[in-house]
Amino acid sequence: MLTGGQAADCKAGALLLKRLPTCRIVLAGKGYDSDTIRRQIEAAGAAPNIPPKVNRRYKPCFSPVLYRGRKAIKRMFGRLKDFRRIATRYDRSAVNY
Repeated sequence: MLTGGQAADCKAGALLLKRLPTCRIVLAGKGYDSDTIRRQIEAAGAAPNIPPKVNRRYKPCFSPVLYRGRKAIKRMFGRLKDFRRIATRYDRSAVNY
């Protein structure tokens, strides 16, 4: 799913979760930390592992050990951006995906 850079992650996340395959744990970034997304993940039978935002009064359960898997994926995308065609957005149009 491609969204604009100014679009909030939590709004696009609701659409992504409708396509969620069967899994036990969902790893996501702080941008997806909303009660709605957490409830939607739990309704699908999975456990959300999302780092809580700083301004949250109630800090939900979060495991940094499990979160390392997401960091590995993020590093892979960082390496992809080292290639000039991707970094300068030549290949970032929706047609190419």
